[in-house]
Amino acid sequence: MAAAWNAIEERPTQTLEQLFAADQERVGKLSQRLEWTDTALGENAKQGILFDWSKTHLDDDLLDEFEELAKAADFTGLRASLLGGRRVNVTEDRPAEHTAQRGIGDEASVEEASALHERMKLLVEAIHGGALGEVRHCIHIGIGGSALGPAMALDALTRDLELVDVHVVSNIDGLALEQAFAACDPATTIIAVASKTFTTTETMTNAESALRWLGENGVDDPGGRVVALTASPDKAVEWGVDETRILPFAESVGGRYSLWSSIGFPVALAVGWDDFAAMLAGAKAMDEHFRDTDGRANLPLRAAFADRYYARIRKCQTRAVFAYDERLSLLPDYLQQLEMESNGKRVTIIRDEVDEPTAAITWGGVGTGAQHAVFQLLHQGTHLVPVDFIASIAPGDELDPAHHSILLMNCFAQGAALMKGGNMSASGDDPARAFPGDRPSATILCDDLDASTLGALIAFHEHRTFANAVLMGINPFDQFGVELGKKMAKEIESGGSDFDPSTTALLEAAGLG
Repeated sequence: MAAAWNAIEERPTQTLEQLFAADQERVGKLSQRLEWTDTALGENAKQGILFDWSKTHLDDDLLDEFEELAKAADFTGLRASLLGGRRVNVTEDRPAEHTAQRGIGDEASVEEASALHERMKLLVEAIHGGALGEVRHCIHIGIGGSALGPAMALDALTRDLELVDVHVVSNIDGLALEQAFAACDPATTIIAVASKTFTTTETMTNAESALRWLGENGVDDPGGRVVALTASPDKAVEWGVDETRILPFAESVGGRYSLWSSIGFPVALAVGWDDFAAMLAGAKAMDEHFRDTDGRANLPLRAAFADRYYARIRKCQTRAVFAYDERLSLLPDYLQQLEMESNGKRVTIIRDEVDEPTAAITWGGVGTGAQHAVFQLLHQGTHLVPVDFIASIAPGDELDPAHHSILLMNCFAQGAALMKGGNMSASGDDPARAFPGDRPSATILCDDLDASTLGALIAFHEHRTFANAVLMGINPFDQFGVELGKKMAKEIESGGSDFDPSTTALLEAAGLG
C-alpha cells in the first residue's frame, strides 16, 4: 500500500474555498443520500439520511488515489470476508458476525440470530403481558458495549414513549447503582444482567448487589426477577438464572457490536418489539448499501477516506462529533468506544508495527450547548479538528417550530463559519477577532430520528470503523488493551504482586495496601 499512500501524500493541498471555486459540481459529487423503506411508518414509507462531505478537503483526484489505496488494501475481499462470516478477527481466530444479527452474513449464523431474536421477542412480549408480574422498571447491568449501546439507543428512542422505565448501570462505583435503586420500586423491577462471559467482575458485583436490594426490600424470589443476556448460558445457569430467562447471543458477536443481539433486550423492553425490529431493519439497509456499493459511492468507505486523510496527511489527532439533537446526546460516548477500542492499535494484522496514526481520539457533545464551550478552540485554536455535524430535519419536540429552526440554523452556520473564517472587528484587521477558516466538517442530515434511522446511523459508523481498519491494515475486532488494567486490578485484590512505588503508596493511602 506504500505506493498508494505516496500518491496521496504528493497531492497538492488546496483550501476549501479554492476547491469550491474550482468545481461548481462539488456539492453534488460529495453529497449522497441513502434511502430505504421504513415499514414501521407504512408499507411504502421512505426514510433517509443525507451525507455531505463537500466541506472536507476531498476532491476528485484525492478520491481516485484513495480508491487505489482501497484496492491495494483488498477492501473488496475483506468486506466479503466480514459479511460472509469468515474469520476476520485473526488474533482471536473467529468471525465478527454483528451483521448476521440484521440478516446479512453466513446463512447458518443468520438463521441462528433470527431464532434467538424470536426467543427474545417472546420473552419481551411475555413480560409486557404480565408473566413476571407487574414490571414498570428494569435495571440493566453491563459494561462497555453491553451498556453503552443500550444506553444510547434508549436515550434516543424513549423520549416520548416508554413501556418500561430502564436504568443502565455500568460503573462499579456504588453511587451509580444506588441512583438506579432510588428511581425504581423493587416490587415492580426486573434486573437484566448483560455479560458475554457472565464473569465480568464489575457486572457480576453489581448484579449481586441488585439481588440483595430486591431481597432486602420485600421481593421473595429475587433470582426470579433476573434476565441474563450472555454468550455463556451455562455460566448464567450456574449463577442461578432459570433457562427460560436466559437470552443467548453468538460468541462471534463482539461486545461493542452487540446492541443488535440479546444485549438489545432493554431497548425492546422499553420501546416494544416493533421499534427494535425497525432498528434492525435500518441497520440492514446500511449493510446492503455497504455490501453492494463500490468506491467513493460507498458511504462508510468515503467517510474512512476523509478520516485517513486528516489523520495521516494533515496530522489531526482528534475527530469531533456534535449532534444537534438532544436524542443523540450519548452518541459521542458510544462512538468513542466503537472507534477507539476497535482501531486503537499498534500493530498490523501481520504483527508489524503500525507506521501511521491509527484511530483518532473521538470526542464531542451536543449543539447548541457545545458552541458556548468547545467551539472556541475549533474556530480559533491551533489544533485542526475535523468535525461531524449530525442533525434531523424533523424535530423531536412539539414546541414552537422556532426551537428546531434555530437549532438547525446554528448547525449549518457552524459548518459554514469553520470553512469561511473571517474577522469580526470593525476594521477587519484585529488578530484577536480573526478566524482562519479552512476548517473541515461533514454533515449527516437525517429525515427524522426514528428507530430505523438510528439503526442505519449506527451501522454506518460500524462499517466506517471497519473501512478505516482495512485502509490501515489492522484488526479492529480484538481489544487486548482493555485487559491489562483489569488483570492488574485482580492482582491488587489478591495481594500477590509488587507494584511501582507510586502505585504502592496510593494503595496504602487508600487503605488498600
